[in-house]
Amino acid sequence: MAANTAAAMRLCAGLGVCLHIIEPCGFVWDERKLKQVAMDYLPLVNLTRHAGWEAFVAWAQGRRIVLFSSKAGTPYTSFAFHSADCLMFGRESAGVPDEIARQCTALVTIPMAAGARCLNVVTSAAMGLGEFLRQTKS
Repeated sequence: MAANTAAAMRLCAGLGVCLHIIEPCGFVWDERKLKQVAMDYLPLVNLTRHAGWEAFVAWAQGRRIVLFSSKAGTPYTSFAFHSADCLMFGRESAGVPDEIARQCTALVTIPMAAGARCLNVVTSAAMGLGEFLRQTKS
């Protein structure tokens, strides 16, 4: 899991966007290991860790939370993103709990080939972030 977090840090640092981690992470947060795998990108990432879902929702007040989910019907490329949107990605193995998904403003999906379950979470984030930036930064 730390490798995915480090890859997300590099993605966000490289594209100049903030990264928010909502705890519990599902893995032990190990600063030493993250520094090792995030390499020299760690000082470049604007990272905020939220103690839980409620803390994140309080921070996100007034912003739309757009959840990427395999259970959604709207393709992410058909969704109209706003510049203040928060893009949210769940765990590869389980997504997010239904009660959290119900609190999100919108659910979008990355269409998959028949029989494919999911993409790596950071690959999904890169695709979603690319479309978000294409729509909002032009």
